[in-house]
Amino acid sequence: MSKIKLRPKSPVRLVATLTFLLISLQIASIIGQYLAHQFSIHRAIDVVERRISLDSAFLDVGNETLNTPANRYAIERYLERLEKVLEEKNLPVVVSEIQGVRTKSDLTEFPRLHRTTFENAEQTISISINSRNPLNEVGISWLSIILALLISPLFAFTSKKRRAQSAREEIVLPPKPRLVINLQEKTISNGIDDKVVTLQNKPLCFYTALVKYCIDNPNESLPPHKDVPHELMALANKCFGRLIELGHTKRKRPDFNANLDKTLSEIRAALDDVFTGYIDEKETYYPPRAQGEGSRSKQHSYALPSIKEDDIEIIGN
Repeated sequence: MSKIKLRPKSPVRLVATLTFLLISLQIASIIGQYLAHQFSIHRAIDVVERRISLDSAFLDVGNETLNTPANRYAIERYLERLEKVLEEKNLPVVVSEIQGVRTKSDLTEFPRLHRTTFENAEQTISISINSRNPLNEVGISWLSIILALLISPLFAFTSKKRRAQSAREEIVLPPKPRLVINLQEKTISNGIDDKVVTLQNKPLCFYTALVKYCIDNPNESLPPHKDVPHELMALANKCFGRLIELGHTKRKRPDFNANLDKTLSEIRAALDDVFTGYIDEKETYYPPRAQGEGSRSKQHSYALPSIKEDDIEIIGN
């Protein structure tokens, strides 16, 4: 079982980590305190409005219909009693005015003003409610400082094992072999080393067409006991025409249906040479051999089902 050795980080990184944690946790704490205070103000205003609404039936706030004024003395006494109730409930608001009658209390600690009105059976009642400044309710959170001091040691050490693993991940992987068909040189190669194999016209054209056909038809079966599909034959003839354009031959086009076993054997032999040392990668490009029942088995197919366009490169196409 391998041991993980811990190594301390540099002091600068430790200080930076601690500072980042302190600032982040403190900001989160301040935002939480501010939102909590705002919520408490809204809740307190709802409580005050509900309380005054219930008491308004017994409070002489005047009557607009009868044109009678508010009883200032009664309202001032009510404001005093209401202020004591709010203090007992520790609510961050105070009622500063009801129906134009102001409280005699000092409102220095309650600078923010909220005005509201509601209607009872007789008239509309206006209320002014003052609340504490939310900025005065937020401050340094000692809990966030303690958490930062407790968490920062977790980032104080790094393991050699993790460093070694990161170094391994940064190592560039060797290039993956891929089939390179060069119609200009009539060769195939793996795109990595200098190993190049020259193919005759017929197997070169048929294999180039086979690769293209299998990319376009990944689920198609190609049993050797049946004739070559028309699309595959057309691709092979087109490739042969390209060899004529490149000046490699002037002979007439061969019959790609004839001697199919021999053509596939030549292709496999060339791939064995090109992909020496790359057995797993070769399977992608290798036309499968018949297993058990001979090359004419009805279950056999020489198609390349796993080949994709990114797996090949055709030069001079």
